[in-house]
Amino acid sequence: MATAPVLFQVVRAWKEDEIIALYQSAGWWRNYYDPTGIAPLIRGSFIFAVGIDSRTGKAVAMGRVISDQIFTGYIHDLCVLTEKRGLGIGMGILDFIIQQAKCAGLSSLFLVAEPGTTAFYKKSGFISNKGKIFLTYNPDGQYET
Repeated sequence: MATAPVLFQVVRAWKEDEIIALYQSAGWWRNYYDPTGIAPLIRGSFIFAVGIDSRTGKAVAMGRVISDQIFTGYIHDLCVLTEKRGLGIGMGILDFIIQQAKCAGLSSLFLVAEPGTTAFYKKSGFISNKGKIFLTYNPDGQYET
């Protein structure tokens, strides 16, 4: 059976359970997170995009941009459902988000990548900037160093 095409769309709202499933698929959802936070997370993003399975109408991918709305944007939470990986959907939604950001006037895009994913992002023009380091605010020692 052929894979249904995925349509990419910027949204201001989406079904909480589908977004949570995407976060779970990436390993980023914790049981103590409040699902009612999904709606304001979507609304508060400069760009929130979903990849929609054209057959089912369900979100199979997502990504978002947080921005100063002038020239800088940070791509966050780019993920694809586990069973849909390896089909080009991740690259599709990343390229869609980049184009949306460019159309909105953003000229500087940054992202934080999971270990082992640098080659994926380099295909879309991202580089590993050895002159910069990523820091996490950690006053209570809750994150591993």
